[in-house]
Amino acid sequence: MKVSQKGLYALQALMMLTRRYNQGAIRIRDIAYEESLPEKFLELILLELKNARIVESVRGAKGGYALRRPPSEIRLSEIIRLVDGPLAPFGDAEQLRGLITRDADHRALYQVFLDVRDAAAKILDNTTLADLMNKSSAGSKRRTEKKKKSEASVLPMVVHGSSSRGKDE
Repeated sequence: MKVSQKGLYALQALMMLTRRYNQGAIRIRDIAYEESLPEKFLELILLELKNARIVESVRGAKGGYALRRPPSEIRLSEIIRLVDGPLAPFGDAEQLRGLITRDADHRALYQVFLDVRDAAAKILDNTTLADLMNKSSAGSKRRTEKKKKSEASVLPMVVHGSSSRGKDE
């Protein structure tokens, strides 16, 4: 499965809106800047997401976009299907089931393709924007802890090395 650039931008924008959930509408310019996305392309993507009732727009000075539903109710499969179409490059499930039935010589191959498609769909169907934020914050917490540990072990060496150098010189 390959996610298009448009799909990736949509997911990045939605992740930003998830981080700012319950903080009001966010201007397109701010989303584009924070996520390093092209503003004009983002406008089209957000309009598509609005038409699909994933985000809502607010007019006025404090206007912009916000998630229409809680992040825990927005599944990745919904977003990817909306923006990029079917989840797998092997065709949709019904096409594959038809090939499995009709083409006995290649049935095993088509079954593998169906299994891959079903596995990808299951993961994306069971992953929400809220799940991504939970994984993201857990990962950044681990990176911060590792960084602190490595800084703690490096800093005494740097301080010790510079002070011993000063004594030797």
